[in-house]
Amino acid sequence: LKVIAIDEQLRVIYEDNVHFDKDLPEFKTQGGVYIQSDRLTVTSPVLMWVKALDMILEKMKSSGFNFSQVRALSGAGQQHGSVYWKKGSNQILKNASSELPLHQSLKGCFSVSDSPIWMDSSTASQCRALEKALGGAQHLASVTGSRAYERFTGNQIAKIYSQSPEVYKQTERISLVSSFAASLFLGTYAPIDYSDGSGMNLLQIWEKAWSKPCLDACAPGLEERLGCPVPSHSVLGPISPYYSQRYGFSPDCKVVAFTGDNPASLAGMRLQEGDIAISLGTSDTLFLWIQEPTPALEGHILCNPVDSQTYMALLCFKNGSLMRERIRDDCASGSWDEFSKALSSTVAGNTGNLGFYFDVMEITPEAVGIHRFNRDNQKVV
Repeated sequence: LKVIAIDEQLRVIYEDNVHFDKDLPEFKTQGGVYIQSDRLTVTSPVLMWVKALDMILEKMKSSGFNFSQVRALSGAGQQHGSVYWKKGSNQILKNASSELPLHQSLKGCFSVSDSPIWMDSSTASQCRALEKALGGAQHLASVTGSRAYERFTGNQIAKIYSQSPEVYKQTERISLVSSFAASLFLGTYAPIDYSDGSGMNLLQIWEKAWSKPCLDACAPGLEERLGCPVPSHSVLGPISPYYSQRYGFSPDCKVVAFTGDNPASLAGMRLQEGDIAISLGTSDTLFLWIQEPTPALEGHILCNPVDSQTYMALLCFKNGSLMRERIRDDCASGSWDEFSKALSSTVAGNTGNLGFYFDVMEITPEAVGIHRFNRDNQKVV
């Protein structure tokens, strides 16, 4: 979890972070996640995220950060992950006592304690069912911007509904990670924004409304659990009194809709039409601003967070920095300096030797495992 504060000249005046594995060891995550024995199911404990927010705000407070000067806040969350609020949770969120850290007030609020996240690949059967219900993968892509992907939220919701109908029944609201984080600041359920909502296989990207056939194919009563989507730059309202009382935020501080990490990158990079950006993060992504998209079976089309009338195209590669860090640890004693020396000691192109390293099932191409080839295109074990 990272925080950055900027002034009106966009100068950075504060930044800090909380490292899930190191700073919150009680949750026993690796890379901030739990990977189940099937290697397909990947989740994160939702209370870890809440506790990380408590921790980072306390760090800011103890460093003397002046919260009263904050005029507005917004944020970005990893795309596709989902949070399931138990019935009655909105009242608990609204009435959270400023005497307590938020994670203590909210510990009983989630019907699913471990949130499915973007690395999850366990919903193949739900994807097939959704594509079938919509008349095929291409038709689903034409409506929602993407064919059915296992990490996409609609398929994750369908899995929870089919495997744990009682859990789904107890759920009054489903948030994306971004709208969940916004809800914590708003003190009530925050809406899902168009851009992050485009990564769910549920939103009609042209009409900016939920697709009834997609909702019906995933779970009953889903529309009321999702709420109405909003433009990504919407001002949602003032910050919850909890933060004014506990940290000294101005009651006039505005909460702007949170969005997904990839749309936020497009906004933060100030991309314009014709620009292409590559982001080497936990997942690696390539994205661009696009005026008239043609959704296909590979890649994704999302609503543009900056201009709701245009779109962004995105390619995502799941095995990103976590994979690179593992190879660094295995081959360079955990040191980027050693890694760089090894890299620069070989010629560009590695004399034709090539390796693909996929710890988890990749998106494009759909493959897993380590695949190495020599210059003669022979597999190297």
